[in-house]
Amino acid sequence: MSEVDDGRAGGPASLPNAQHDGQIVPPNAHRNELGGTVHGPSVQARTVHGGIHFSVQRPEAAVVPWQLPPGPPMIDRRRELDELDGLLRAGDSPIVLLSGMPGVGKTTLALTWLAKLGEEFPDGRLYADLRGHGGEEPARWAEIVGGFLRGLGVPAGEVPHDPAERLGLYRSLTARRRLGVLLDDAVTAAQVRPLLPAGANVTVVTSRSRLSGLLVNGGVPIQLEPLDRKAAVDLLAATMNDRRVDEEPAQAAELVDLCARLPLAVQLVAARLAARPNRPITTMVRALTDERGRLDALALDGDHTVRAALDVSYRDLPEAAALLYRGLGVHPGPDFGPVVAAAVLDTGAGCDPDAAQLVLEALVDRNLLTEAADGRYRFHDLVRLHAVAKLCDRPDVERTDALRATLDHYLATATGAERLLDPQHASLSRDYARAEVPRVEFADQGAALAWLEQHRATLLAAIRIAESADLLAVAWQLTDALWPLFLRGKYFDEARTAHEIGLRAARACADPAAESRMSTSGGLCELSAGGHDAALRMFTEANRVCLAAGDTVGAARTRNYTGLALLRLGRLDEADEAFGEAEQRCLALGDTRPAALARFNRADVALRSGLPTRAVEYAEAARVELVGVGDEYNAARARALIGRALSAAGRYDEADAQSTAALEVLRRHRAAVEAAHVLSALAESAERREQFDHARELYAEALELYGTRRTPAAEIVRARLRDLDPPG
Repeated sequence: MSEVDDGRAGGPASLPNAQHDGQIVPPNAHRNELGGTVHGPSVQARTVHGGIHFSVQRPEAAVVPWQLPPGPPMIDRRRELDELDGLLRAGDSPIVLLSGMPGVGKTTLALTWLAKLGEEFPDGRLYADLRGHGGEEPARWAEIVGGFLRGLGVPAGEVPHDPAERLGLYRSLTARRRLGVLLDDAVTAAQVRPLLPAGANVTVVTSRSRLSGLLVNGGVPIQLEPLDRKAAVDLLAATMNDRRVDEEPAQAAELVDLCARLPLAVQLVAARLAARPNRPITTMVRALTDERGRLDALALDGDHTVRAALDVSYRDLPEAAALLYRGLGVHPGPDFGPVVAAAVLDTGAGCDPDAAQLVLEALVDRNLLTEAADGRYRFHDLVRLHAVAKLCDRPDVERTDALRATLDHYLATATGAERLLDPQHASLSRDYARAEVPRVEFADQGAALAWLEQHRATLLAAIRIAESADLLAVAWQLTDALWPLFLRGKYFDEARTAHEIGLRAARACADPAAESRMSTSGGLCELSAGGHDAALRMFTEANRVCLAAGDTVGAARTRNYTGLALLRLGRLDEADEAFGEAEQRCLALGDTRPAALARFNRADVALRSGLPTRAVEYAEAARVELVGVGDEYNAARARALIGRALSAAGRYDEADAQSTAALEVLRRHRAAVEAAHVLSALAESAERREQFDHARELYAEALELYGTRRTPAAEIVRARLRDLDPPG
């Protein structure tokens, strides 16, 4: 196993990355995958007689996802609900295509129906916002499938990188389940088609378009129309929750007609009336009539009614609520929480998350925001566009301040997560517009990684927006902060895109350290994704930048990266030369730990070259140095390599002792994949000793740690288990 220092040339020393099976994975990624308890089937017995055969199969995932966000109350739609129920009776796996104009209630109907499906679909609900019309880049199917797999119980680190493999796993998992799937706000049939589950599941797709291309997949179209007048008046009354509708029935009917009986518009004006219990309905009728006339030339997305209703609601907002409403219009993702709201409000008179929560609730009360899951909030896409329009009416400095405050919040929070996940990695500088930036604080590594996963789409969108807004330092710094997320989640497509932006931004900033960091990080991601030639080019460029800037430490470390790329390309002599050069340069500079890692890499080259004695010598020297600098994890990995080299030399008892000692440390560090490699080596030794039952146990434990990975090492273990199973 080759080792690199992931300080990424141009910055200080940092946490290393383990290389195996075509992936580069940081050691902390493993530490969340292995516990101190036994997982899966087990047998405890005092005495066993006779021929006993044990086999272990990976159990079905027990996760039952419920990803549906809470929806607003629905009035009427009995006809549509009956039609949907009829589709279930007619077939096992309907694909429902709900279409209609903006604000007509497509998502509300879908949420209501899917939520009430009972025991016939007991395996949960999946939800994805395809971002068709919210002013952002539409979601890509590969991104959504990754989220679905995690919702179905696949750990983030085990989601396949290859889109075809990811899609195959999704279909395999859904084929054995009875699920409800909501694909909300789709743009095209091509965006939806890969997301259709296999098996007897029910899928609802909402879109402003009819998506007739999905008819060939068995899609059943249902066009949603505005409410009838009675239902619209009932919705008005339910939202206002007082007697004014009964007291002014004619005015109520006129008001809902002015709203075109669109649920969104009705709820907007009802919320404003509810906040003013002494105001008669007729005053709202008059205001909306005047507003519609004034805004005829300013229709929002072709819809005068919703624009007029939103303007009426916006006009009476308190100052802080209006500021937050406008500022959130530039938010890069679909939902947000009180901390980012506090960052936006902090551009004004100052705000903390608790105060921001109250302002968010005020916007919810007026139906300008909806509450999503886990204490987060989101705009309806038309409302968001209205917020952006209102921000454009303000001085340019307000938009600039709101955007920078939002991006700084995500940069500061992601940097905090990075430091917690990779404590040995010292980040390059971070440039914030203000000394104090509202950020999310994390209790532990699990919480930090969960936040990065939850906000992945938002963070990637933030990088793109930062570049487009000419906030170039933010673009590369945010890319740098997402390093743990990219490698742990194996999001190599996203990493490639982010690092392309980050590298352009660093070059535009004329910052050699940043440019080298982006080239190095991008190269490591390429290497993990199998792009060995591209990685070699990027490491070579990073070395050139370091040398030109006089960064001797960075230049020495990039030779280690170069060696790793050469090793992957099978150019062993050149790799050994690069590692040796890196070792000597780092030693001369007093950079002890990277020098030890380079020596460890040389041990790997020696073992691959059929020189086990030299491999033991190099690995032992590296282990001693790594123990000396307190790097217990990599010292254990060096010991594991010593075990493999001793085994190759036929010194099996010594090899087992080294492997067993390494395994103990790797378990303690929760390094699942590295532990699996060692278990496999111990199992091979047990086979040589004809201890076949013990070998099965070790292979089975290794396979459980590999999880759903289809790497060469995991496939070898699967094959050995099959060979050891007796026939019949």
